[in-house]
Amino acid sequence: MKNTPLILSIIALAAVVVLGLFAIFGNSCKSSKSSSDGEGVQAVAEKGAVVYFNLDRILKEYDMANDLRSVVETKVQGISDEVNRRGNRLQSDVNTFQDKVNKGLLTSSVAQIQGENLQKQQNDFNQFANQKQQEINEEQQVMMNQIGDAIKTFIDTYNKEKQYAMIIATQGDVLPQPVVTGDASLDITDDLLTSLNEEYVKTKGKTNNNDKPAKDNKNGKDNK
Repeated sequence: MKNTPLILSIIALAAVVVLGLFAIFGNSCKSSKSSSDGEGVQAVAEKGAVVYFNLDRILKEYDMANDLRSVVETKVQGISDEVNRRGNRLQSDVNTFQDKVNKGLLTSSVAQIQGENLQKQQNDFNQFANQKQQEINEEQQVMMNQIGDAIKTFIDTYNKEKQYAMIIATQGDVLPQPVVTGDASLDITDDLLTSLNEEYVKTKGKTNNNDKPAKDNKNGKDNK
C-alpha cells in the first residue's frame, strides 16, 4: 500500500516525540553535586545587600520540584506506553493488509475499502498522538508553574526576615546569567535550599496528616 511508509514514519515520529520528552524530564532530574556536606560557602550577606542564587541548583535539589517531576514522569511514561500500543496495533493492521495485497487475497474493491479504513485509522492516530503531545506539554508547563510559584512565594516570605535589597536568580554553567561572577558571600543558594526544603517537609507533613482518617480516642476506630 502506498501509504505504508507514511504510516510507519508517523508512528515512529509520535513515539520519538513522547519518549524524547520523557527523556528530557529524566535528564532534568539528575542532581548536580550537592553542597550539603557543609563545605559550601555560607551566605553572610547583610540586610540591604544585593544577593543571588543559582536557580539551576534550586530546580534540581528542591524536594518539591523532584516530587512533582516524579509524578509527571509517571504520567509521561503512561502516555508513551499508550501511544506505543496504538501505534503497534496500527502497524500490525498495515502489515496484515499489505501481506494480503501482495498475495492477491483481496479483490480490488475490498482492498480499496480496507485501504481507506487504514487511512482513517492513520488520521485518527495522528490526531491522538498530537493530543497526547499537547497533554505532555501542559503537564510540564503546569509543573514548572507550580514550582516557580512555590519558590517565589517562599522567597517573598524569606526576605521579610533577611531584608535584602534585591535577590537575583542566575542560571547557566559555562557563563551564568545575569550574574557571571560575584562575591561568594552574596550567594544564598545553600541557605535558600535548606530553608525551602525545611518548609516543604513541614507543609508535606501537614498535608499527609490531614489526609489520615480521624480515629476514635477510645477504641481507635475511624469516626464515621
